[in-house]
Amino acid sequence: MASATWPTSDAFLNGIRLYSPRHDIVSSTASSSSTNTDAFSENLIADLQQRKIKLIELCKRSSKPPKEEVNKHVRGLEMLGEQLGFGQGSSYSGLMAGEWELLYSPEDVTRSSPFFWAFSKAFPEKNSNIFAITDSIPAPFKEVGPAIQTITLDTNRGSGELGKLVSRIQVSTLGGLAKSTMTTRSSIIGSDGLEGLKLRIDTTKPENSSALKNLGNLGELLDEQLPPFPSGEALERVRQGSSEVTMATTYCDETLRISRNAENKQDAYVWKRISFGGVSEV
Repeated sequence: MASATWPTSDAFLNGIRLYSPRHDIVSSTASSSSTNTDAFSENLIADLQQRKIKLIELCKRSSKPPKEEVNKHVRGLEMLGEQLGFGQGSSYSGLMAGEWELLYSPEDVTRSSPFFWAFSKAFPEKNSNIFAITDSIPAPFKEVGPAIQTITLDTNRGSGELGKLVSRIQVSTLGGLAKSTMTTRSSIIGSDGLEGLKLRIDTTKPENSSALKNLGNLGELLDEQLPPFPSGEALERVRQGSSEVTMATTYCDETLRISRNAENKQDAYVWKRISFGGVSEV
């Protein structure tokens, strides 16, 4: 994956203002003879921008904010987006395509990967106990992040797939002595209404392993040549249908995305855009 230039906090917030929906919405109301309607739209747009900024600032606190507080801010932004008709219809808008960095996860950062959503479907009775053990490992013995998702969309539906989603989460253990990027590749196999994308887990592989890099050229060769684990196939052997999950995105614009595991819509994952792109017509 080509290295991306991550925006600073100030640059990102400025980007929100730059990619304001103001132009499109105001243009659509320009023909209206009612100045009161225009003024009302202006106020709603300003409110939307402020809500986005407040949500981002909340998610970037040095200490993780309470889930209830984040969900409250998320719901306010979603309701206003629905009222303005902005950030909606994510399954068809094309704005999902691009590279995204996780700002907030209601649970451990690893849970932002669709693999863990599928894992929970395969092991519904045991996943809580397993996650409790791994989540309880304190820093610096285990540190997780950043988490990046790359979404590509194929508008030529001839292949039977709508695109790809690649989840990359950096995991560091033993005080930083062992690092790797847990990479799960998924196929976007369909849509579910206006908000949902159906994902099929394909493979999972630890990439960029520091342990292998210590082996020099041999380690680099192994890192590149070792095949990924067919995690989707393995999950299907445990429980049929468990390799397929739905990601519901209730808000997505040029700078911010709010997505959920459709099996647990009460908790939101908040993502900020790193880059655009990833829409192919070929």
